[in-house]
Amino acid sequence: MRRYFAAAILFALFTGQADARPYQEMFPDRSDFSEAEKPLLEKLDFQQGAIKLPEAKATLNVPQGFYYLNSADTKKVLVDIWGNPAAAAEGKMGMIFPAKYAPTDIEAWGSVVEYSADGYVSDADAATTNYDELLQNIKDSIRENNVEREKQGFEKITLVGWASTPHYDKSAHALHWARDLVFGDDAQGQHTLNYSVRALGREGVFQFNFVAALDQLKEIEDVIPTVTKLVQFDKGMAYADYIEGDKIAAYGMAGMIAAGAGAKIAAKVGLLAVALAFFKKAGILVVIAAGAVLRFAKGLFNRNKTPTA
Repeated sequence: MRRYFAAAILFALFTGQADARPYQEMFPDRSDFSEAEKPLLEKLDFQQGAIKLPEAKATLNVPQGFYYLNSADTKKVLVDIWGNPAAAAEGKMGMIFPAKYAPTDIEAWGSVVEYSADGYVSDADAATTNYDELLQNIKDSIRENNVEREKQGFEKITLVGWASTPHYDKSAHALHWARDLVFGDDAQGQHTLNYSVRALGREGVFQFNFVAALDQLKEIEDVIPTVTKLVQFDKGMAYADYIEGDKIAAYGMAGMIAAGAGAKIAAKVGLLAVALAFFKKAGILVVIAAGAVLRFAKGLFNRNKTPTA
């Protein structure tokens, strides 16, 4: 009976309906929010529990150690709090944050959530892909593209290497990896973290792109096992439900990893229409993959520590 009761509690935690809470309830022990932060936090609904996402035919089960912000609130964070242009929030389903941080905290990090209905992504190349060779190909492509970037007045990009080597969790059907990037000519300059998780379904892919500093890598790595299991696809929509005749994506594991490098390298591995999208957080430029034409923006490198409305 005791075992059944514990199982029932666990089930309720992960399958209960989403519970939206104001920031005072989300952070009951915090009394340090400034007068500039409070009106920004009051505009947000902090959700936990089961987040239904009909457009992706799935549910995000957000446990107590995290919270979820919907698409509208994600825009408020990215644009109003972190100071990105409005275009940076387009197409974002939401964001997931660790519950110990408020979005206004200078050390806060979160994961932007998107869904791409590109079809079933075969994982056949997961075990055979040479990730060192792929890394070198991406480095070479970025180096070639830097010539045109600098002609257009943009800083060059240097891919230092894997911040976390690509790893495919076959049981969860989730791929995750991280890049270490430097912008500009100073090899000792600020490093940028690009950490990505992809959760595969029958008809598409959930994208979790982390907005964080490089020195928060270990903290993010610790939560990856939780993140890869947040997605619960609707009945019949899980990766294992694939049947012959379903739409097949035009890329595989290597293609998803190459996406952030730009169209040229991605085309080599069969992935089309990719871009570099930029977010700024705490003075750090963060790069994530996005499905659009190549787009580079200036002025995304700084953010005041005190958020403004």
